[in-house]
Amino acid sequence: MKYLLSICTLFLIPFFSSATNNQMTIDERINKFFEPIAEGVGYIIFYPVDIAGHEAPFVLLVLIGGALFFTFYFRFANIRLIRTAIKIVKGDYDTIDKHEADVAEGDPTPGGDVFESIKIEDSEGEVSHFQALTAALSATVGLGNIAGVAVAIAIGGPGATFWMIIAGLIGMSSKLVHCTLGVKYREVTEDGVVHGGPMYYLSKGLKEKGAIWGKLGKFLAVFFAIMCVGGSFGGGNMFQANQAAAQIIERFSISGGAAGFWLGIVMAIIVGVVIIGGIKRIGQVTEKVVPFMAVIYVGAALIIIGINFSLIPKAFSMIFNGAFAPSSMLGGVIGVLIVGFRRAAFSNEAGVGSAAIAHSAVKTKYPASEGVVALLEPFIDTVVICTMTALVIIITNLKGGFLEYGQKVEGVQLTTTAFDSAIPGFSWVLTIAVVLFAISTMLSWSYYGLQAWKFLFGKGKTADLIYKVLFLIFVVVGASISLGAVIDFSDAMIFAMVFPNILGLIVLAPKVREELRKYKRAITSFEKK
Repeated sequence: MKYLLSICTLFLIPFFSSATNNQMTIDERINKFFEPIAEGVGYIIFYPVDIAGHEAPFVLLVLIGGALFFTFYFRFANIRLIRTAIKIVKGDYDTIDKHEADVAEGDPTPGGDVFESIKIEDSEGEVSHFQALTAALSATVGLGNIAGVAVAIAIGGPGATFWMIIAGLIGMSSKLVHCTLGVKYREVTEDGVVHGGPMYYLSKGLKEKGAIWGKLGKFLAVFFAIMCVGGSFGGGNMFQANQAAAQIIERFSISGGAAGFWLGIVMAIIVGVVIIGGIKRIGQVTEKVVPFMAVIYVGAALIIIGINFSLIPKAFSMIFNGAFAPSSMLGGVIGVLIVGFRRAAFSNEAGVGSAAIAHSAVKTKYPASEGVVALLEPFIDTVVICTMTALVIIITNLKGGFLEYGQKVEGVQLTTTAFDSAIPGFSWVLTIAVVLFAISTMLSWSYYGLQAWKFLFGKGKTADLIYKVLFLIFVVVGASISLGAVIDFSDAMIFAMVFPNILGLIVLAPKVREELRKYKRAITSFEKK
């Protein structure tokens, strides 16, 4: 492990060495280092495919294709099981998850005391269903909802909203599958710490199908883990820190070249205090922060929509008509569809597989119970929050006329303008929301990256410490520099996770169907009592 630490230190030296007047600045060094790599990786991952004269990233087609397959394979479980998911989160079926005579998934001590519980002796895992849901939501609810939706509306027009909703609905099926598998194939150490996610169900699940599948599964698991670590440092960390610092600096008109650095230090301290406690601490924080900010944000959106109640029919008419009969300047139906699906996929990450890592830590003995809970994520993230943002922009633009559809804009500024036009001064609240959502995203991605790191380098305390130190360093780096190619590279790494994950999900889909049947029987038996 000391060699791993040395390698990491050597990797960082070129970026933090002192710069003279004749040398490049730190942001120029990082951009120069990553630019050729970002271009190469990005070209492969986001390889454009022509669809009726419009270019769509190949990875987007994989995500959509996988989501449609799971939606039909599980007979629209994404819609049928919403009520059940809400009941599970409320705790109505907690009794079913108690460890009785059956062996819980990942339990290495069948027949004896169950040591894996943090509160009681009869359930396995580290966090509740609600905490797992909010921890995973904290990684997706954020800038994609605030800025990404605005970009989609500006480029694709109101019709992009319709396709975002459709993408969110079918994305629920993907979340159901990979979060069920995350629990089914998780590992539990002797001290009760849970390790799970695509790395484990790709390696262990595919191995069950034979030697050749086992070798493929191991390769896919390692590939996924490498991409996940890279994505956690970039899109899940530096980008969030950079945007949070930029919002604070702009809002408070802070001057000085070291402002970003010191803000980065503060954020690193906040993040560090939380991630030291692991998924339990992360779950405890996100279960408070995410609902609080989501309620404020959605509440403000509902107030604006309520004030302009008379414009709602007109807004929905624009959304529906724009989805199927958009003007040629907006790219036609296919163009608007691509814009809507792309922004939704980038917002809720359904199919990427990262959320399965957080959901794997849930206290349950039925893997399908958490898969059902997980399908709520795209619904909350995309169908609810993204739609609220879209409606606010469309309605306020009907009154203010500040946006001409078909134009590229800065997402955060457009959303700020829309909210401020109806609720003067709300931009201050939006700034707080951006900062808190950015920090909560960093918290969840630190856990995702750590689990992938441990899969690659072992579960020892040294590996744990090295990753957390590196993660906190990159918080400061992200807040201090102009990211440039680093973000392109990290985004490509995050969506590179799609390819091994979707392949594994399709192969292991029958396992998920079997787990759903087991859980359904348990619910039926419970409700008859």
